[in-house]
Amino acid sequence: MNSDWIGYLAAALTTASFLPQAVMTVKTRDTSSLSLGMYSLFTLGVLCWLIYGVLLANWAIIVANAVTFLLAAAILAVKLHNSLRK
Repeated sequence: MNSDWIGYLAAALTTASFLPQAVMTVKTRDTSSLSLGMYSLFTLGVLCWLIYGVLLANWAIIVANAVTFLLAAAILAVKLHNSLRK
């Protein structure tokens, strides 16, 4: 088995794990139980992984982190919006 497939599977599973939280957060707008610090650091970390993937021209890293970045950024945007309204 080609080891690249393990990377693609890991990327797909970890990226998909953010989808339920992103959908729920955008739908309900409830971010009271989410840590602003955690999502800020996580989103920045995913952006770094995305840049790293681009520098390596590694499509598994690029695609997984581009999608994860969009989902995490959506959650972070709602959290920031809610935090600023208080």
